[in-house]
Amino acid sequence: MKEEEVRRCQIQEWYPKFKSVSIKTQILELPESFVEYLLDDSGPFLLPESVTGEDALPRRIHNPEEADDFQVPENSDDESEQSSPPPCFPELELAVKQSIETLNGTVFPKLNWSAPKDAAWISTTGNLKCTCFSEIALLLKSSESLTHDLCHAFGSCDDTTSSRPSTFYLALRKWYPTFHPEMEFRCFVSRGVLVGISQREVTSFYPVLVEKKEDLKNSIQEFFTENVQQVFESENYTFDVYVTSKGKIKIIDFNPWAPFTLPLLFDWEELEMSSVEEGDSVPFRIVDT
Repeated sequence: MKEEEVRRCQIQEWYPKFKSVSIKTQILELPESFVEYLLDDSGPFLLPESVTGEDALPRRIHNPEEADDFQVPENSDDESEQSSPPPCFPELELAVKQSIETLNGTVFPKLNWSAPKDAAWISTTGNLKCTCFSEIALLLKSSESLTHDLCHAFGSCDDTTSSRPSTFYLALRKWYPTFHPEMEFRCFVSRGVLVGISQREVTSFYPVLVEKKEDLKNSIQEFFTENVQQVFESENYTFDVYVTSKGKIKIIDFNPWAPFTLPLLFDWEELEMSSVEEGDSVPFRIVDT
């Protein structure tokens, strides 16, 4: 795998080319100071100080009389922990606020490649839905999986000259409350040919997929031919799509053709050995029982 192939899968690289067939997204360049904040684990867990007064965590003290119980006495052992002021990123916070407003008030975040899915448990909603900068910072700061993006993005490349890109981006993607996980699919492309399609959410059986299997396969295959095949520059890659209730197909993401990309209902050995050619029927796998 070449570094160039990994770079093409960054959202700031592919989104401008596929904007018309993807979900609404705002992309912001991150200051290096914010990247350093995400990586810093040397001190207490601190969320950035908000310049807009928005808070990611619910207020735990509702009775002012109880506030004294949470005061740190002077010269206490905890005083040193209070001495480090929280970081503040006013320009980024205001840009995020404006982007969220543009996307109707709710978004989910991701960096160049990955979303902080492993940190969803820490949010007040239990998912990636965010309405303010503090909620986004909480998810990003709490995610361990994003460390790969931040530190080892090119670690598996044969020709890498660096471990990470010089610039990171925050993609804010419009949150759709009617999103149905069973209608998301991963497509595998080898030698420029679509060689497999897999249900993305593989832990459940959805009868609707059995009913619509052939129609879904044909629609996704046609979408690939008309919108992706001649536009995305790599020969080997994967991409995820979502099929709306009206039958429209939206690109969710691109990922490298690499072992760290989940093959879902396939395995990488069979994908590598696939003999599917242009015009052949594409294997389409779903959980069918």
